[in-house]
Amino acid sequence: MKVLMINTSERLGGAAIAASRLMEALKAQGVEVKMLVRDKHTQSPGVLALRKSRWRLKADFLWERFVIWLHNGLRCSGLFDIDIANAGTDVTALPEFREADIIHLHWVNQGMLSLGGLERILGSGKPVVWTLHDMWPFTGVCHHSGLCLRYEKECCYCPYCGGRRWDDLSLATWGRKEEIYSGKWLHFVGCSQWLTRAAHASKVGLTVPAVHIPNPIDTRLFAPSDRGEARRRWGLPEDRHLLLFGSARADDPRKGIDYLVEACGWLLREHGEMEDDFGIVAFGRNAGQVARRFPCRVWAVDYVEDERRMAELYNAVDAFVTPSLQENLPNTIMEALACGTPCVGFRVGGIPEMIDHGRNGYVARNKDAVDLARGIWTVLSAPDRESYARQARRKAEECYAEEVVAQRYLSLYKHLF
Repeated sequence: MKVLMINTSERLGGAAIAASRLMEALKAQGVEVKMLVRDKHTQSPGVLALRKSRWRLKADFLWERFVIWLHNGLRCSGLFDIDIANAGTDVTALPEFREADIIHLHWVNQGMLSLGGLERILGSGKPVVWTLHDMWPFTGVCHHSGLCLRYEKECCYCPYCGGRRWDDLSLATWGRKEEIYSGKWLHFVGCSQWLTRAAHASKVGLTVPAVHIPNPIDTRLFAPSDRGEARRRWGLPEDRHLLLFGSARADDPRKGIDYLVEACGWLLREHGEMEDDFGIVAFGRNAGQVARRFPCRVWAVDYVEDERRMAELYNAVDAFVTPSLQENLPNTIMEALACGTPCVGFRVGGIPEMIDHGRNGYVARNKDAVDLARGIWTVLSAPDRESYARQARRKAEECYAEEVVAQRYLSLYKHLF
């Protein structure tokens, strides 16, 4: 069986990391897998870059932004929050596409695939699996709909398109997707149960079967190790309770930095004894800038690309916190759990599926900084913190281990092939 995965990037972003991990997991099970990307970052022979000049790829991306800007009345707000897929590359003529038995789509936006290109893929007669890393495949134009549920019936009056016109970009793109998907050999896979339910509820996805299969993680690489040694390697103090926070961009407002800052302030007011016994380790781009906003000591770390170093960082802390406001199935939580590090996060997206409240962490009420603070305190002050660590590791091994996830995808492939 030959599988061709398609994703915009090889390594940048959560979808790229998840797709790369799945490719390696499937290879370990004897599947012949290649991945086609727009942006190639390594020398991996199994990853293929589009045979298109850099300026043509850039032109596709800029043309899409220009059309969005024009249709939205020359407004720049939300310009990079939506995609209309009006430009991209036709991949069906590539030998790798023709040789593949299964086409597996991941995140294909920002000029990777156009709707026309997607139509040609679905019209090829090959079975297509599409792993949903956000909501875009079944909404009009948005990746995260927030409180808007129009995608369940018909996208229009889109908040990202000004919210004033019936015949906006969301309606046109939504209708095109409905037309393209109808009667095709397409199967959605939701990384989280939450996203799978949303796909089932969408009108554009009514004719598309959808199942839930989580992303995989290498539980041999992300595994518990000696905390003291990890702290020494990272130059962190051994006599403090340390909380890890971060993402690719630490200052991204969607990652909920404001709520974490407020939660830390509440903790120090309510538990004054923590002032000299508590600190934050913040990782990601611009981590140094966000560090100044906290009322406690912060150790800032740049974006970490080396996964072994990242595993060390998870092992160096007492807990991982993600106050994110929009999430599907965060790789960061999965990585932390695999390292035996308890997690704290809001009840949003797929986070409650990952954090078993009171067992391997704490699920706080959405956008409630005080409850987030209580969760942090609960985990850090737990009398049997080792129980949290054991349950975290067990969750990762039972649900997200590479071989477990790969077998579920193999069953789906065999069903379709």
